[in-house]
Amino acid sequence: MNRTERETAVRRLLEQRSPQVPAELYDDVVRRGQRVLRRRTAARRAMWLVLCAAAVAFAVWALTARPWVEPPSQTTPPVSGW
Repeated sequence: MNRTERETAVRRLLEQRSPQVPAELYDDVVRRGQRVLRRRTAARRAMWLVLCAAAVAFAVWALTARPWVEPPSQTTPPVSGW
């Protein structure tokens, strides 16, 4: 099949009328699409909630543990006999 034959075949396909979609199929697809969007929105909200909870937990841990403060040195021998 050369280029002109392919072009004519494609033009013939594009000029044909598209088949009718049954109404019940359309309703099912719309319902399924809405369900997918609701699930996607719920998943996005849950991920944001988990992210915010992790940020709050990290902030509380950092304020209580204070990892930026250097721990006291324990290598100094105890002073005795004063």
